[in-house]
Amino acid sequence: MVLTRKLVLCKLPGMSMAAAASASPLSLVRSSRQAASLLHHPLRRRILASLRAPDSAASVARRLSLPRQTVNYHVRELAKSRLLLRAGRRRKRQFYEQCYVASARAYLLSPEILGELGADSSVTQDRFSSAFLLGLAGQIQSELGRVAALAEESGKSIATFSLNATLRFTSAAQRAAFAAELERSILNVVARHSSPTLKPDGSRGEGRAFRLAVGCYPIEENSVAARAKESNPSKEPQR
Repeated sequence: MVLTRKLVLCKLPGMSMAAAASASPLSLVRSSRQAASLLHHPLRRRILASLRAPDSAASVARRLSLPRQTVNYHVRELAKSRLLLRAGRRRKRQFYEQCYVASARAYLLSPEILGELGADSSVTQDRFSSAFLLGLAGQIQSELGRVAALAEESGKSIATFSLNATLRFTSAAQRAAFAAELERSILNVVARHSSPTLKPDGSRGEGRAFRLAVGCYPIEENSVAARAKESNPSKEPQR
């Protein structure tokens, strides 16, 4: 038997109806306070996962088979750090239950949380090392997070482009040849389609600066199979 409850979304200060009804695809956690709240207890991550759609703390407690007081405490703490947002109230008998919704469907911790300990591409000059690639990934998160936050504050969008591909190499020589040709191709495209970063006098060039980052790294075979299954759930894995 399926029980259907009517959810009443209220327009709350500083929150639109759309924000109450749905979560963002991804939120970059940039403050240490939010990170501490998120990582404080494993239960909080279970609560966030349970509140991808608006619901009350009491309903979450029933679904997780946990004491209501325990869930209420963690819900309040998550709401204080804006990881949970108020999403209207629902009437139950003679009372109204406050409903909440997670601020995003997924979360990513920014290296900015670590301050000076946060990694970027300056951790090493060896661009063929895993440390350089991990540092570059951290730098991308920090830079993109700051720009995205500024764009959100001004009500603007940012132009981004992503490319994700899975490939195989049978030898180190093949991998090296691929890397060399890819580098030549990218440098050629950059030279033909972008403006100079600096003017002859050393001042900043015209236009807006963008960062292009390319990385290649080995992955586990089970992650390849899992992603293939997600993109083609009805197909049998290829042999």
